[in-house]
Amino acid sequence: MSTRTTSIRRARDGDVGSLSQVFDAAWREAYRGIIPGVALERMIVQRDRAWWRGALRRGRPVAVVETGDAVVGYATYGRARSRSIGTEGEVDELYLLPEYQGLGLGRRLFRAVRNDLGDHGLTRVGAWALEDNHRAAAFYESLGGRAGPRVLDRVGGIPLAKVGYLFA
Repeated sequence: MSTRTTSIRRARDGDVGSLSQVFDAAWREAYRGIIPGVALERMIVQRDRAWWRGALRRGRPVAVVETGDAVVGYATYGRARSRSIGTEGEVDELYLLPEYQGLGLGRRLFRAVRNDLGDHGLTRVGAWALEDNHRAAAFYESLGGRAGPRVLDRVGGIPLAKVGYLFA
């Protein structure tokens, strides 16, 4: 019998190394072939421990999913960063280590973050996904999101189309 538990909680300073590792592994898996190699590597290198320490201090919520003693995923979220998504709240990022994807942890993390946004009066929630990231699109659609606005964004200096997924 396993005594391993899974929990979702706010990120702490001691999580910065794990957050950096999750970002690295998840981005390599999700965006290889979508974001050109040099731009992708540059973005991954920038998200080191120092970057995450600053992110935790900036005040935008970061939730982690932890199984056993290891952080295996995270989500950043808050008030929508721009009006172009057409919602009050926004899930900025939601990533899991590749080996923990497909187990329902992303779904649990998304629901927890959405509940927290709702508790703060942000009931209409959106999330952006790169248009070529078909797994992210399928994930958000499986949660009831409907494709909304499409915009061109610069990711690592490269123009890429993204789609806003809307949750009422």
